[in-house]
Amino acid sequence: MILTVVIASLAYTTPRSMAFSRLLPAAPALAASMWPVLPTVLLGTVCLFLMIGLGIVFPDLGTGYTAAGIVAVTVAAAYGSHVRLQRERTLFQVRLVADAAQQVVLSPMPRRFGGVEIESLYLAAAAEARIGGDFYEVADTRFGLRLVIGDVRGKGLPAVGSAAAVVNSFREAAYDEPDLRSIARRLEASSSRYLAAFSFEDLMERFVTALLVEIPREGGHLRILSCGHPPPLLLGGEGLRVLEPSAPSPLLNLAELFGDCYSTDTFDFAPGDHLLLYTDGVTEARNREGVFFPLVEWMQRQSPKRPRELLDALHRDLLRYSTEGLDDDIAALAVRLHTPGK
Repeated sequence: MILTVVIASLAYTTPRSMAFSRLLPAAPALAASMWPVLPTVLLGTVCLFLMIGLGIVFPDLGTGYTAAGIVAVTVAAAYGSHVRLQRERTLFQVRLVADAAQQVVLSPMPRRFGGVEIESLYLAAAAEARIGGDFYEVADTRFGLRLVIGDVRGKGLPAVGSAAAVVNSFREAAYDEPDLRSIARRLEASSSRYLAAFSFEDLMERFVTALLVEIPREGGHLRILSCGHPPPLLLGGEGLRVLEPSAPSPLLNLAELFGDCYSTDTFDFAPGDHLLLYTDGVTEARNREGVFFPLVEWMQRQSPKRPRELLDALHRDLLRYSTEGLDDDIAALAVRLHTPGK
């Protein structure tokens, strides 16, 4: 509207040789990017009448050509507005579906489980995506607090199905199985059943890495089972520790090829310690020179009071480090054991 008034004013007050009136078709063209169809057509009609009025005042203005241009641009702008609104409605529906899928894979979880505080971070690399191939879940069971974090090969919506199969299996197995090895076998079975429809060549490209963690109710230690997943980091009073597994366990969906021998390790976990679980999207974030994000060195410099502070700092520094955008999905869990009574 402002553009229309400005152009009409200039066309009326400036010499005819400057022909500002020829810019009137720009107003409905601009309106199509923001307005619905009817207001766009109305603005085009206003511009047409303004041009006719200017033509009456200044007969040598070339009214016929400009008026025809206004009509043509208005028709095209109305069609463009219609297409834009259709695409916006489609995108809205897709986002509703993505939100529903997110509730399946990444359901909301409490921040506090007894004496354990947990916060989460999720960043999807795919454009306009809310979720991708990374996943996590927490279950408060009679055996203790159990966590899983994992990464399906690939990113975006094609990996969501595999992630959902693993997460849903964990939600059942975590409450039934007495140890992490049994949970890993249940996850392996669910992943294999889901991928049974794919060809053998595709199966070799559709593996899943996963990390299982158990924090017993008596506290003081934690158990970890890693199926080819990046090792968690433990920041405590004695500094930073990288919790490497003593023996490798097979990736999910590859146990049939490499055997289902799963190994569990136990580590000390004292009150005040921070445990960081993450997917390889964190360590594989690159800067302009192609250098990976130095997570271990970064973690050594941190002194967070709460898990949320740790993840907020990680989120901020990852975005600052990877100036050209994220190449992979990112998921992280920060866990802190509180002193009894606090």
